Amino acid sequence: MELDYTISILGFILQGTGVTLKVYVITLVFSIPLGILCALGKLSSFKPLNWFLGAYTWLFRGTPLLLQLFFAYYGLPALGLELDRMSAAYVTFVINYAAYFTEIFRGGIQSIDSGQYEAAKALGMTYAQTMRRIILPQATKVVLPPMGNEAINLIKDTALCAALSVPEILRNAKVTVARDFNVEAYIIAALIYLVFTFIIIRVFRALEKKYSYYSN
Repeated sequence: MELDYTISILGFILQGTGVTLKVYVITLVFSIPLGILCALGKLSSFKPLNWFLGAYTWLFRGTPLLLQLFFAYYGLPALGLELDRMSAAYVTFVINYAAYFTEIFRGGIQSIDSGQYEAAKALGMTYAQTMRRIILPQATKVVLPPMGNEAINLIKDTALCAALSVPEILRNAKVTVARDFNVEAYIIAALIYLVFTFIIIRVFRALEKKYSYYSN
């Protein structure tokens, strides 16, 4: 690698980190609460809601994220709904990852012993209070490892936005490689993803340590 060339392309590739992080943060901010709500819906006794949410998670977990991106950007206009590239990416990623978080939270909530519900009921707590104060804090400890895996997958999946010409890390690296016929930009992009992955792993390890007292 030539240092001057590396410096000259690094700035352009790093410009894509802003877009990558924006997709990443927006996806987590909206998909996690949506996943919790859908998990509670799947655990409810209202059968039509169970069926709808079951179909939703089956569809979005069972089809490729790239296909969903293409449908959101190229397919929805045929149905009268046109989204720009960024909006298509945001909507697709939120809905897709919410489907995965739905199943993660459903499993976490179901892992809590039924005696916890009975104890909360004996204390006069409502269902909402029971979930907020008793069940969800304990379920969080259970779901953190799979959530960490999904958080790592997400930072890598943002590279799929390049297929829509969204100027994220991989797209900027591809433009650089096509222009200069030099693969160094791909190496730089890989190192950036590895740094993000390292940070995410450290964050989730800290969260797991924080919530470890629930297992004592």
